[in-house]
Amino acid sequence: MPPKAVKPPVGSYRPPEELVEVVDERDRPIAVMSLAEAHRQRLYHRSVLVLVYDRENRLYLQRRVKTKNSYPGCFDLSATGHVQAFESREDAGLRELHEELGLSVPRLAHLASLAASPQTAFEFSTLFSAGLVPDDPRPNPEEVEDGFFAGPDDVEDLVEHFRDLLTPALLHCHEHGLLFPWEPREKGLCPFPRIPSPPGA
Repeated sequence: MPPKAVKPPVGSYRPPEELVEVVDERDRPIAVMSLAEAHRQRLYHRSVLVLVYDRENRLYLQRRVKTKNSYPGCFDLSATGHVQAFESREDAGLRELHEELGLSVPRLAHLASLAASPQTAFEFSTLFSAGLVPDDPRPNPEEVEDGFFAGPDDVEDLVEHFRDLLTPALLHCHEHGLLFPWEPREKGLCPFPRIPSPPGA
């Protein structure tokens, strides 16, 4: 049976809802509904994760605001969010990067695609890199409490001593070697391979 979208009562006011595409187990779109309802029904949908680095090749970690429904106050990847209905994955990543951190880049590099499961809140997640960003992040206080740049050793310390304060996405990417995906090389050189985004991303 296809998922059922819920309509608000006639005449009631509700703020604009974020609409997402619900997909099947093979990531094929089958319906459009509010993000809240997709979460409530535990339906497959899409999200994006964006990594931002400074000139020292350190990764920016954000701390989620305490008003978030999921993982409030936890450390997360640089910018994260959901792919809105009829939006490409790369456009979603660029939008979230600007909305959460006030950063703009011309494009993103696709690093990995993560399968949906109960552990990912039924989200097919796409991991992107914004590469080395010269501008300082300007966290949006409605989305991000604060953040800092962390090197590999810093992340290891967080995982060892503050694991409960890290989001599953951050832990997953760390455990699969996706946070610093390059071979050691001379400082100052861009460490990111020129990986094209997949068709339709």
